[in-house]
Amino acid sequence: MKKYGFGVDVGGTTCKIGLFETTGVLLDRWEIPTDTSENGRNILDDVAKALKERMAADGISKDDVQGIGIGIPGPVNGKGEVSVCVNLGWGHVAVAEELSAKMDGILVKAGNDANVAALGEMWQGGGKGYEDVVMVTLGTGVGGGIIVGGKVVAGSHGAGGEIGHITMNTHEKDSCGCGRKGCLEQYGSATGLARLAREAQQKEHEPSALDGIAAPTAKDVFDAYKEGDALAAQVVEKFAAVLGRGLSKISCVVDPEIFVIGGGVSKAGQPLLDVLKSAFEKCAFSACKDTKFALATLGNDAGMYGCVQLILE
Repeated sequence: MKKYGFGVDVGGTTCKIGLFETTGVLLDRWEIPTDTSENGRNILDDVAKALKERMAADGISKDDVQGIGIGIPGPVNGKGEVSVCVNLGWGHVAVAEELSAKMDGILVKAGNDANVAALGEMWQGGGKGYEDVVMVTLGTGVGGGIIVGGKVVAGSHGAGGEIGHITMNTHEKDSCGCGRKGCLEQYGSATGLARLAREAQQKEHEPSALDGIAAPTAKDVFDAYKEGDALAAQVVEKFAAVLGRGLSKISCVVDPEIFVIGGGVSKAGQPLLDVLKSAFEKCAFSACKDTKFALATLGNDAGMYGCVQLILE
């Protein structure tokens, strides 16, 4: 095993880059802008330039580098190719092959950003010590990464782990961002929790700390919940009931050892885990009821960690 590895987490605004020892130690991190002009044609050139500059500055030779892992905000197939990535303006791009060529043949592996974040949490984060892990990211949507036997389950179309689009309500009238209706993320995300709070405000209820907030956020709801607010409790329990039921469906398919919960909503901490675990147990298949729940610990660095873990497989 060579000494160093690079993790590159490509986002729509910035690319986060980490220099790691292959033992899992993050030595440094920095960011460069993501240039999405001209259909993102300059992104890989900019990444290669940033990596080469850092290698030169630190006296790191090509022979010192195990490889480069890169996370992409879209489906990535087993060859490291993207068929389309709207956030970057890409059509078909052979990411791993092209970046390797720009880096003089250094090994490059590419993966979906949510999947590599899950790998990162399994390797050095909230899922450390486990090999069967489902990471659930509760943000604007519901993201996911499924790992079985230490390997990402990406699927034949690169859509493995798109848990936010499990259909939970066939009677839903509003559309999800994906164009379908009744997806898990319409209820189990930060956006979904805020939506449930607004709906609850419109119904008759006891006086609540949420009454003076025109557009309560997920944080507002959980802050009130922690203070024993009855309306907030009603909202959180509905949110957890749908999300817990969704996770129980996943457990019947992949039977993880642990669910690792990340994203903005995870900042609610242990109260979130407690209510979610309780809701999960009410729906889970008997053999899966003891599945563990933990908070993600790597934050925005999870993707970089996971990118490096990709090249260690």
